[in-house]
Amino acid sequence: MKRYEGLNQDIVDQLAPNPGRKPLLPSMSHRARVALLCRMLHREGWDEHIAGHITVRQEDGTILVNPWELAWDELTASDILRIDRDGKILEGEWNTTPAIGLHLQLHAHRPDIHVVIHNHPQWSGIWANLQRIPPVYDQTSALVDGELVLYDEYEGQFNDDATTMAAVKALGDAKWALLANHGALIVARDLRQAHLRAITLEWRCKRAWYMEALGKGVALPAEEVAKIGAADPNGFPFLFEAMARRELRADPTILD
Repeated sequence: MKRYEGLNQDIVDQLAPNPGRKPLLPSMSHRARVALLCRMLHREGWDEHIAGHITVRQEDGTILVNPWELAWDELTASDILRIDRDGKILEGEWNTTPAIGLHLQLHAHRPDIHVVIHNHPQWSGIWANLQRIPPVYDQTSALVDGELVLYDEYEGQFNDDATTMAAVKALGDAKWALLANHGALIVARDLRQAHLRAITLEWRCKRAWYMEALGKGVALPAEEVAKIGAADPNGFPFLFEAMARRELRADPTILD
């Protein structure tokens, strides 16, 4: 079976009942995978108009990024830009976001990560505005373990080096963060892991909001969250592929 670059395929290969089965996803370019992730996350609530950016560092050190001008739900593969580590556009016809410095700083300071996602999601944005960390109330909210960092200083948009470096330092070596009065930040090793972290954060924030509204929620114990969060290193098996196929059924032109 063809391995998909940018995805941790080991867990899927191990659990596949038939090595000769039909591929779970069609073969696609690097740009197509980034455009597909934008579509997938837009459906999950990472959908604040034209705000937000996803960067994916390639093996040669260049970075793929969605353009500033387009919303995540209209992107296709040909819209994705390729930039160098300083933000210079190498390929593509659009512009990069003025906040690209946040991504460039993270890629420079975190060699362990290849994917950075920032947006102002619906539910995690509420908790960021509250400057509170949502409890974990159910199994799906616990699919990713580890500290959820709260960067509790709003210093404006990420348009200058000082502001971006403050956020990078606040994140430290964590997987994700809520940015006070701003939005959410995800970092990951590959696309599968980034997808799971992004959708888990939004689900966790949504469930916690409802539980607190009802006033009777019982949070999961930390030790149970740690057990369930074992899914995080590889991403939840087959979930990325299933959600990707849903987007491709809705709009096959994503790959163009």
